[in-house]
Amino acid sequence: MPTIDVHNVQGKVVGQMELAAEIFGITPNTHVLHLAVTRQLAAQRLGTHSTKTRSEVRGGGRKPWKQKGTGRARHGSRRSPIWVGGGITFGPTPRQYKLGLPRKVRRLALKSALSAKVQAGEVIILDSLELEAPKTKRMMEMLANINVPGKAMIVLKERNEIVEKSSRNIPGILVEDAFGINVYDILNADKLIMTRSAVEKVQEVLA
Repeated sequence: MPTIDVHNVQGKVVGQMELAAEIFGITPNTHVLHLAVTRQLAAQRLGTHSTKTRSEVRGGGRKPWKQKGTGRARHGSRRSPIWVGGGITFGPTPRQYKLGLPRKVRRLALKSALSAKVQAGEVIILDSLELEAPKTKRMMEMLANINVPGKAMIVLKERNEIVEKSSRNIPGILVEDAFGINVYDILNADKLIMTRSAVEKVQEVLA
């Protein structure tokens, strides 16, 4: 069972916390992680691309020239795909890019992502994260105290509008609640910052 230090917002170690081995201590499954990331990125694609076939392009009702006697190739419409301004053959049309993954696979991917972060030493546990008012400066001071210079994902037990507003203007900082975490954002962050209560909630949900 992995054990990790717990810090306060001043960056001082105030205790330790044991993490559930079946969630934070498994061997990451790289294939499942790839499937989960691919699924998430595919779901973000709008799929609104569209081209017109020869039957949808405007015009082309009249035969360009007669069939025989001109010495030129036979053509029946100026909207043929081989003409400039003609239709597109096998072009992209609107479609859904969403991919399906079984629930067990999605849960395994999330556990693999969390375990990978723990094994890489990129998880920081806070005893709590409370701000009296939205202050970007206070949030930046806290990040400096716990040595987070780059991209980070902050996970809270539940939504906290004050923390969200305090982080909004800081590049690379993402705030989520325990139910909103996902594989891509976890792997994309340089540091995963979780409150003690958020860890307990994640362990409860994924158990």
